[in-house]
Amino acid sequence: MTTYQLGILKGDDIGLEVVPAAIQVLQTALTAFPDVQVEWMDLPVGYPSYLQSGETLPQETMEALKQMDGWILGPIGHAAYPKNDQKAINPHPIIRRVFDLHSNIRPSRSYPNVTSIHKNVDLILVRENNEGFQPDRNLFAGSGEFMPNPDLAMSVRVISRRNSEAVAETAFRLAQKRKKKVSVLHKNTVFKLGCGLFVDSCRKIGGQYPDVEYEEIHVDTAAALLVMKPQKFDVLVTTNMFGDILSDLTSGLVGGLGMAPGLCIGPKYSMAQATHGSAPDIAGKQLANPYAMIMSGKMLIEWLGIKHNDSSLLKTAQRIDEAVSTVIESGIVTPDMGGKATTTEMTHAICACLDKK
Repeated sequence: MTTYQLGILKGDDIGLEVVPAAIQVLQTALTAFPDVQVEWMDLPVGYPSYLQSGETLPQETMEALKQMDGWILGPIGHAAYPKNDQKAINPHPIIRRVFDLHSNIRPSRSYPNVTSIHKNVDLILVRENNEGFQPDRNLFAGSGEFMPNPDLAMSVRVISRRNSEAVAETAFRLAQKRKKKVSVLHKNTVFKLGCGLFVDSCRKIGGQYPDVEYEEIHVDTAAALLVMKPQKFDVLVTTNMFGDILSDLTSGLVGGLGMAPGLCIGPKYSMAQATHGSAPDIAGKQLANPYAMIMSGKMLIEWLGIKHNDSSLLKTAQRIDEAVSTVIESGIVTPDMGGKATTTEMTHAICACLDKK
């Protein structure tokens, strides 16, 4: 019997609904494989943690995560945190940086009976996670954004060969198991050094995968092509901010952020984290779509299965994927997907489907 330790960090607002939904689905799927034991640990994070302990990211949570094989992080509503308290911080960029979660994998897939701008879309955007323009994660100390005087703001973008090669490696490994195509998105005509280094790093890694088609596309051109012909893409890889923006665009192509799962990976750890925010306007109303969080959890299980060569985990991930597709086809889905089901009803339908398999 193999035992895994996985953390549960519910986050804020709808996180308190969709994270338990994802855990319920994962636990139901895992019952088919008694050779796998998962120890779940509920850890404080976000505003509920702040109300309880005065910190949105307690040190005991960070220490516990070091013992985990991976974890699920719910959406964080940091925009509403107190602005004058240094312990009311946005947890997820710190977690990503401390645990070297350099690659953010964000798939977008359309379903025949879910209203969307495009059909037959099946692509993955791989985003560098810990550098770029984002001031909360691109420097070891200090901030990458500053104001020399009240009328001048400056931002520093950080691009390293190490992280660029790491996300390229992630993209090519994914492409090898899919349609064998990687598109590198950049703007090296303007950012000659930053994007230039990123593209050079991707070319180097691409040379190690001769069976995968390689192309380079300016990010603005790629945005237009994604809107017009998203079916031409397989795996896209890009820098932090470009990826942050474009992954929201790709989710919009297939039905919205409720359809946007995500997985942050590094050399040792993995974190399931859906792309969407905490949606305080619908929190507690049973309107939240659990799809993105459930599929993020499925991606975590799949990643662990590949890492540990565990066929039971790989089969568990496949079962979840099949059950979710079956339930979507049945129409037992939340209103944003065109149905009338509550968060709980959709979750229960997926679990019931898993019980029949």
